[in-house]
Amino acid sequence: MGELGTRLGFDELAGGAAAISKALLAEFIGNLLLNLFGCGACINITQGVSAPADIVLIALSFGLAVFAVVSAIGHVSGGHINPAVTVGLASAGRVKPLRAILYVIAQCAGAAAGSGLLKAFTPERAAGKLGVTALGPDVTVLQGFGIEFFLGFVLIFVICGVCDPNKPDSRSTAPLTIGLTVTLGHLLAVDYTGSAMNPARSFGSALVANEWADHWVYWAGPVAGGVAAALLYVHAFSACPVETPRYKPVAADEKELKRLDGGKAEDIA
Repeated sequence: MGELGTRLGFDELAGGAAAISKALLAEFIGNLLLNLFGCGACINITQGVSAPADIVLIALSFGLAVFAVVSAIGHVSGGHINPAVTVGLASAGRVKPLRAILYVIAQCAGAAAGSGLLKAFTPERAAGKLGVTALGPDVTVLQGFGIEFFLGFVLIFVICGVCDPNKPDSRSTAPLTIGLTVTLGHLLAVDYTGSAMNPARSFGSALVANEWADHWVYWAGPVAGGVAAALLYVHAFSACPVETPRYKPVAADEKELKRLDGGKAEDIA
């Protein structure tokens, strides 16, 4: 395997096909559950498609779905479940390019499967557009791009912070923190752009509903924001490595060792 192949990530396929297959399956299932439960909250089955959206319900559903999924599969694939996260981490050198490409494919396929299941489970009168993301009234394409940029930015910025390898104490709360960040983004942006934050989530809904208006905004915005956040964090805010102090016995310890060894213990510096 040449140096170029290693940098691209072909060594991961050659040396750990089973592991990367599990990771791809985890990303697929994660996005399936995200679109099934998150987009399901966008549908009001009792009142029909004309009922106003409950922003708090939608925000909590997406945030809790992300919290649950990252808790379940974080140890398998890293719990990206979002192309913006994958591309952002790849831009900072945390994920190799080939793995990133395979992750994005699995994420989009899983999101499409989740939206497909949602359509199959929902009565036709209430299904509507299955939670397709769309710009709000009078929101321009540029404004939509800006909102989605900062949605991607805040999400990946937080992910980089809680998953910083030099901050091990933050790992235990990472799934909850990430889920709450998704909730935060939805509370702001549902009325602006539908609050995608996640290109795969938008792709799955758009594919099943066949609605593609301004779809590029939901890829370009979060991905650009994710790349900017990852590069900013890695180069400006990464925590400093914490060195573990090497144990060096004090005089009292040396005397005790010599006493236990009959006064013949070797010097241990």
